[in-house]
Amino acid sequence: MIIESSASTFADDVLLLPTPVLVDFWAEWCAPCKVMLPILEQLAAEKADFIKVVKVNVDDYSSLTATYSIRSIPTLILFIDGKVVHTMTGAKPMPALIAELSDFVEGLK
Repeated sequence: MIIESSASTFADDVLLLPTPVLVDFWAEWCAPCKVMLPILEQLAAEKADFIKVVKVNVDDYSSLTATYSIRSIPTLILFIDGKVVHTMTGAKPMPALIAELSDFVEGLK
């Protein structure tokens, strides 16, 4: 399950979790973001024991967009122990996403 986060819940949804968290910065009007949605839903469902997936709408939460210097979407940021460890931009197929994340998160392969 993907969690929809906001500026007021971001710390609880992302920064304070012991599990690695992949945050999808997206927008309704973004076509590549729509391509990523089923991929991220699959990742969230199949790998829930290893990683959590959170969405942040850039149009609704510009403060988070500014904090994490989001310049294009979709931008995916991997947080571990509340810290940014990896950033990806653009749509990716599931195998490429898993390959890139598995360098940081055990159990994804």
